[in-house]
Amino acid sequence: MRKEVELFDVFHETLAKLAGDGILLVAGDPPNPMTIGWATLGHIWNKTIMTVLVRPVRYTYNLMESTTDFSVCILPDRYRKELNICGTKSGRDINKIEDCKFDIAKCIKAESFFISESTIHFECRIVHKHLLDPATLEPGIIKRYYPQEDYHMVYYGEVLGIYTKT
Repeated sequence: MRKEVELFDVFHETLAKLAGDGILLVAGDPPNPMTIGWATLGHIWNKTIMTVLVRPVRYTYNLMESTTDFSVCILPDRYRKELNICGTKSGRDINKIEDCKFDIAKCIKAESFFISESTIHFECRIVHKHLLDPATLEPGIIKRYYPQEDYHMVYYGEVLGIYTKT
């Protein structure tokens, strides 16, 4: 069972997981989870928005480009191994859902899927996207994070619902 909650009920835990082992971005049908450590939560256009960043070289990029929504899933600490697999292996090469033995479920308000083992999941509808522009990016960030000039696509997802496992 899932219970809908408010953003600030899960805000601190979400940020802690982002800064720690990461969280899962899930996109596509069949769904593919990718570990992310960069995301933002905020209020834009009178909507609660979650932004996620995906490099165009990632398998998830094509999935995000061909969908209108996605989920972001926060797993318990015991899933560190699975988070590592989802962050280091490509969905082009393996079925991460099967390899991690995840159960998936259809989202409640979005068309996407979420990982049933997650303690928290966000359902988001893409309302905007843009490729990072190196001309407006701080040079130190480019040097540290983009030495190969493989800039992220930033997806802005309107948060349709936030759910916790009951």
